[in-house]
Amino acid sequence: MTRDAGAPHVKPITPFVDLKAQYAALRERIDARMRTVLEHGQFILGPEVAELEKRLEDYTGAAHCITCASGTEALLIALMAIGVRPGDEVITTPFTFVATAEVIVLLGAKPVFVDVERDTCNIDVAGIEAAITSRTRAIMPVSLYGQPADMDEINAIGARHGLPVIDDAAQSLGATYKGRRSCNLTAIGCTSFFPSKPLGCYGDGGAVFTSNAALAQAMREIRVHGQSERYHHTRIGVGGRMDTLQCAVVLAKLERFDWEVARRHALARHYDELLRAVGATVTPVSVRADRTSVYAQYTVRAAGRDRLEAELNARGIPTAVHYPVPLHRQPAYREYGVESQLPVADALAAEVISLPIYPDLEAGLQERIAAAVRESAS
Repeated sequence: MTRDAGAPHVKPITPFVDLKAQYAALRERIDARMRTVLEHGQFILGPEVAELEKRLEDYTGAAHCITCASGTEALLIALMAIGVRPGDEVITTPFTFVATAEVIVLLGAKPVFVDVERDTCNIDVAGIEAAITSRTRAIMPVSLYGQPADMDEINAIGARHGLPVIDDAAQSLGATYKGRRSCNLTAIGCTSFFPSKPLGCYGDGGAVFTSNAALAQAMREIRVHGQSERYHHTRIGVGGRMDTLQCAVVLAKLERFDWEVARRHALARHYDELLRAVGATVTPVSVRADRTSVYAQYTVRAAGRDRLEAELNARGIPTAVHYPVPLHRQPAYREYGVESQLPVADALAAEVISLPIYPDLEAGLQERIAAAVRESAS
């Protein structure tokens, strides 16, 4: 989300995410992939769908990948597959995009919010076990800004209490945790191919991952209106398929995805170096030593965030705030929040700000952005 901080309009020196530059680099591959779909005409569940699922299984190491209509649909399908019903509870974080809690509520369940870590912005494992009740049905951490949460610890809690863990990995495909790929760290992993994601399509798209054959079968059926075969509906489902054209776009982008992930790492390290002189007034979100981030966003915590945001925008530097209002303070979700017990999420909402980061960001532009941060924060 980008915001108008009240500063006069100044032409940005760079887009916040430059999809045009990415397309220019991949034009021939993307055009060829899309043209093939237009020529064979199988726009729903065409061959590119199965091809992408196989490529992503190989990439993540998960036994099963099921593409779907969006990252939100991926979460919904995952919750439906494990049998979440009205009256159940799902433990999650309040510091995330609304889709995380939205799908829980849509199924008649209750999101139970656990506060987050100040340095990583991911769910604080120390608070999860105390939030478990007899109604808890699942734990759903979010791998925020592209960095996996403490998955081994969360999985261990889930195992002790017989609770599946669903990783909302909408932002973290391409990251690793203890050498393992995001989306293959828990019972179910869910990701998004929204255009601005590290691996994005040109519309909505998503995927669910699992190595459990029964869950995979359930999620494949749920994705096509609960059908086990044509017009035979074995379970309640949704119209949750990912379009063949969108799968074709992701297949083309996969050709340079490893390079793009490496570029994001390099850009983030350079930001870290360039901003080191600012000191405690601007602090990058931490990445733990046992994992990597794919830097879906390069986010810092800033004292006087709103002033910094206004000054950067006045200098033509686009920024975004992910997220200015935590979920327990959103009007539609207040009944699920215990505001006095989530102080870190409240504090982060007033501090975080994201700077432009995308694989084709030029060094000169990045240095101008960092210089503006240093000058504005001084």
